[in-house]
Amino acid sequence: MKTLVINAGSSSLKFTLFSMKKEEVIASGQVERVGSEEPNLIYKAKGKKIEKMPAGVRNHTAALNSICKELLDDKTGVIKDLSEIEVVGHRVVHGGEKVSAPVVIDDNIKEVIKECFSLAPLHNPANMEGIEAAENLFPGTPNVAVFDTAFHQSMPKEAFMYAIPYELYEKLNIRRYGFHGTSHKFVANATAKLLGQKYSDLKLITCHLGNGCSMAAIDKGVVADTTMGLTPLEGLMMGTRSGDIDPAIIFHLCNNGYDINDVDKILNKQSGLLGISGCSDMRDLIKMKDSGNEKAELAFKMFTRRIAKYIGSYIAVLGGCDAIIFTGGIGEMSLPTRAEIFRLLDGMGVKVDSKKNDDTFAEVGLISKEESICKVVIMPTNEELQIAQEAMEALNKK
Repeated sequence: MKTLVINAGSSSLKFTLFSMKKEEVIASGQVERVGSEEPNLIYKAKGKKIEKMPAGVRNHTAALNSICKELLDDKTGVIKDLSEIEVVGHRVVHGGEKVSAPVVIDDNIKEVIKECFSLAPLHNPANMEGIEAAENLFPGTPNVAVFDTAFHQSMPKEAFMYAIPYELYEKLNIRRYGFHGTSHKFVANATAKLLGQKYSDLKLITCHLGNGCSMAAIDKGVVADTTMGLTPLEGLMMGTRSGDIDPAIIFHLCNNGYDINDVDKILNKQSGLLGISGCSDMRDLIKMKDSGNEKAELAFKMFTRRIAKYIGSYIAVLGGCDAIIFTGGIGEMSLPTRAEIFRLLDGMGVKVDSKKNDDTFAEVGLISKEESICKVVIMPTNEELQIAQEAMEALNKK
């Protein structure tokens, strides 16, 4: 069975085609700059990479059509007919409270996705375009939605509620939802397998650290807490997002000449590492820091400090911890960032072998010392495979 995974963004469409018999990737890539005069198609298959500018890619249907042409091509293709693809799995960012598991898409699910447009205005409309594109090009083929928020729907009410008037939750669904759920779920399960223990027996802290950053406290398969909230803005300091701030900062800005759109732009696109140092990429920021840039040094310390604070609080929430897991671009590959976080955690008994940390780059690794209060694991995420697996599961349940 072949499963196509689609991640549709506002101006891009990423894809991965899996052969599910061995859960192996047989083709992948993306169309960038959808709707522009110069769209770019990147296609990888059979050990080769192709890059070209397909004509007329004005929308997601045209982008997916250009991908399908490569999949079917005599030289670059990996299938003979589109009917070989038996299910299409879609990453959808926000499902609100109505969806707590992967689900075959029908009119009701589409309405749920549309209802959450206001909660994820940059993501859900684009996700819907990807779904409609797949329906146009694969008539009769089941489409499955895998929601970023679904994994976190097991949180207890005391974790997801905000201390604001209860009626705002009832009227406007204002609560913590959490994001990156597919990644958190994948690395948590993969770590249980690595440790040779049941996922349902473990207390885990998962740290998804990339341009967007989030953490989750997972208590025997149930999410006890997570850092992102109503939107992906809450929680950790990120590449361009502020993470946690005093809400009164917003009022102060608005009272000093900034309108609400200015504030939204500041907090989501001009803050985080970028706002403090002028650089949003951790690799470049570390180079700046090592060259003596004081603002880069400050941003680095702020970033690592907040992660360590959340890990400490999550150990308290869980009543102990079996493993702390690092994933995402920074979590998997930024050795200095990990080393600083471990330095901050050393006093509470999280002990890491510095050589193992330095030797573990973008690969699975158990890097904690024997005397550590918990394991520390580096686990590369694979959200596409998780979506493919969950699409299959939802299809079988259907």
